[in-house]
Amino acid sequence: MIIKPKGGTELQLEYLCKYAKKELLDQVQICTSVPEKIPLSKDKVNILWQKNAFNQPNLYPWFKDKTNHYKYDWYVFNSHWNFERFRITFDLPLNRCLVIKNGIDPTIKSKTRFPMKDKPIRIIHHCTPWRGLSVLLGAMQLIKNPKITLDVFSNTELYGKEFHEKNDKEYQPLYEQAKKLDNVNYIGYKSHEYILERMHEYNMFVYPSIWEETSCISLLEAMAAGCYSIVTNFGALYETGAEFAMYVPYDNDYRRLAQKFSQAIEAAAKTLHEPVIHQHLQSQINYTKSYYSWKKQAVSWNRFLEGAINVKQQTNMVRPTIK
Repeated sequence: MIIKPKGGTELQLEYLCKYAKKELLDQVQICTSVPEKIPLSKDKVNILWQKNAFNQPNLYPWFKDKTNHYKYDWYVFNSHWNFERFRITFDLPLNRCLVIKNGIDPTIKSKTRFPMKDKPIRIIHHCTPWRGLSVLLGAMQLIKNPKITLDVFSNTELYGKEFHEKNDKEYQPLYEQAKKLDNVNYIGYKSHEYILERMHEYNMFVYPSIWEETSCISLLEAMAAGCYSIVTNFGALYETGAEFAMYVPYDNDYRRLAQKFSQAIEAAAKTLHEPVIHQHLQSQINYTKSYYSWKKQAVSWNRFLEGAINVKQQTNMVRPTIK
């Protein structure tokens, strides 16, 4: 079976096509992240849906050249953090920029009951291995509470067979380390649907990110499922998690960061049974499923697309020449 790449960008595009109005989508051309990876359209509204960070080598040179900036009618960013980095770094035309955040499946299952005192604490981690798995495994080696266990689904397979075969061997030592730890279960790749079906069965989502996320769909899904989330404050994570996640200050000394996360996990485990934490998690579920549901995000997209198409028809958006 050929596994097609299905990372966050691909999943968000699927949701957009599912929930936004087809008659509007048919009148625009949306390119995701890497400029001109699909040819610009002469007849449609050209939109660059920017999900990658500003410093990625496959897009930085394009944005650095200001003669490119008017090739797209609109730039849509997945977080305010991401927009700010592009605005400051490249001096984009601000009248062509807006933020529409990522969304989640509105049918995602949520907890109906929260953990009680002295019950086992189950942690889930399913982010790609280069984004902090080594730090998390280091943290688990420092955990003393025998009731805390971690299930690891981290793998490169979600990006397709070719990517997996080329890159996964680099992370085999990490997987082997995970298999040897008594409080860690290394499971490996499972589909996005499989993860969403079971997310609400876990107590915590722990992500010691060492990667500057421009948003974080995994965090949003964990929050919607009712998981207590512990993440770094790196990149856009503090925007994504709002006031609900526990933020561990980012540290480029990964041993020290692992120690911080072990302390955060143990501290959180001691309070998960508290009624005030149950209330916190219920508020988190309500907030995430209300604000980030793709049914709601589709309203924003439809409103934007209607306006963009109308502007295109009325003015044809003259593109000035940059001197």
